Amino acid sequence: MSENTWKFSELKFARPDLKVYQDIFEDAIDRVERAESGEDVLQMILELDAITRKADDLVRYVFIRGTMDTKDPFYKEQQQWFDENMIRYDQAVLRFGDAVYNSPHRDYIEEKLGPVYFIGADIQRKTFSDDCIELYQRESELATEYQEIMGSAEAEMMGEKKDLSKLKVLFGHDDRSVRREAFFLYSKLIAQNEKRLEEIWEELIKVRNQIGEKLGYDNFIPIGYLQNQHIDYSPEDIAIFREQVVEEIVPLCEKLFEAQKKRLGIDELMIYDEKAVFPGGNARSAGDEEYMIEKAREMYHNISQETGEFIDYMLDHELFEYKDRPGKASLGYGTMLLSKKAPFVFTHFDGTIADFQVIAGDLGEAFARYIGARSQPIKEYFSATSDIMEFYALTMCQFAYDYAEDFFGDEADKYRFYNMQEIITLIPFACAVDEFQHICYGNPNITPQERMAEWHKLEQKYMPWRKYDGDDFMERGGYWYNTPHIFLYPFYYIDYALARVHVLEMKKKYALHPEVTWREYMDLIKQGGRLRYKEMVEKANLTPLFREGAVKEAISYAKEVMEESL
Repeated sequence: MSENTWKFSELKFARPDLKVYQDIFEDAIDRVERAESGEDVLQMILELDAITRKADDLVRYVFIRGTMDTKDPFYKEQQQWFDENMIRYDQAVLRFGDAVYNSPHRDYIEEKLGPVYFIGADIQRKTFSDDCIELYQRESELATEYQEIMGSAEAEMMGEKKDLSKLKVLFGHDDRSVRREAFFLYSKLIAQNEKRLEEIWEELIKVRNQIGEKLGYDNFIPIGYLQNQHIDYSPEDIAIFREQVVEEIVPLCEKLFEAQKKRLGIDELMIYDEKAVFPGGNARSAGDEEYMIEKAREMYHNISQETGEFIDYMLDHELFEYKDRPGKASLGYGTMLLSKKAPFVFTHFDGTIADFQVIAGDLGEAFARYIGARSQPIKEYFSATSDIMEFYALTMCQFAYDYAEDFFGDEADKYRFYNMQEIITLIPFACAVDEFQHICYGNPNITPQERMAEWHKLEQKYMPWRKYDGDDFMERGGYWYNTPHIFLYPFYYIDYALARVHVLEMKKKYALHPEVTWREYMDLIKQGGRLRYKEMVEKANLTPLFREGAVKEAISYAKEVMEESL
């Protein structure tokens, strides 16, 4: 298969021989320990980096295939094997990292690769221990089971089987009775699995807190921060940020939803009305899936030469998984096949306004990975930390505003308003998710009923407009169960909130100086993983968010624009 003509569907899977990789690592460790110069150590790092990309790709390939069809027994079996065995590989990675970390030539490596290389190694040391192997395995098993439950849930509506993602799409339907029916079915599907989901979450809290304790912490919270590389800020910093969101963004959201209620001509705005921003329906795509893909190719070619090359690469190699299929997991994510420097985007095209958000945002994040992988020497630097990557994705959404007419015709302005409102109104929800996780891991002995009550209180704090039309499960506080990140990617969700506040500030920069802003954006993404969060904020000349008044300052321009549009 030619390097230029390969396609994802043609890639072959073979379970890796972990003994071979363990031997490779042992040899590499020995060579590092015997190295006579820093250059010898650097060459070993680069050699091992090239070799291990292939092993990492097999893990990611199985995950991708498993999410394409959660009912596929072959990839379910492979995922189980990886859950049980890849810990041994992770041990070898850590031992090699220790050897480099403790090398007398460390200063040379830091000079060549930058200090972030050793920050990553230090995080590995702090988050992995041989004593936790069985706990890591159990954590993976529970996360996989959650995905299977949520991916296989489906109900009959409008003459066909609809899974959770298809039902959620209908929350934006222009017919309120359809929205309402979809919501109650959606809630019912989750509620009928409440007992098992409750047990999975209970055990995940226990397992993760045990990992934290074995690694020398009071609970899992510090591990969650480290795993997401949230090393530039603390829980106290995030608490300051969250309170600013309550003070500045929650009132703006209330104003936006009050205006929406009047536009829709309804007495009360229900949960199933929140996505129905305009009477008669939200902006509609000017064509079908293939039309959207064609326009996406045109847009990326028009933005720049680099983005044009990128979109051709993604589409020609089948790296954009957007089509619906039976058993497809109801989540979206971005990852990367490291050996090919190939980003991969997994999502659901559903014929709604969200499709263009994926084309701009999800592919925007993939573009940052694509450039990072071609600008940086090692896989650790191909991608930035998650808080930065979310910012890159949303910034591309702002660049894409100029092309909205190509996708929505004379409804382009409806799209722009919808997108900005969604950016703003997700921020409080993301903060609620973050505070909820702090509560759960910090208070592991509270009952499931008490956890539900805590979520309900957080909704009143961050989303006081939210109403569930008498649905018992949701009224009790069950909405959080449908947020995969809580189960799969603990403490990730705050990244969405931070990135959104920053991109609201970027809106002003791009409005005033579009060409300069694009050049600065390209300079940022070429840095890949060499930048930490605070360095990115400084380099992009954005407002640091962990001080009083920062959020108000950052959102001032976007707030004014939105209020003028009401």
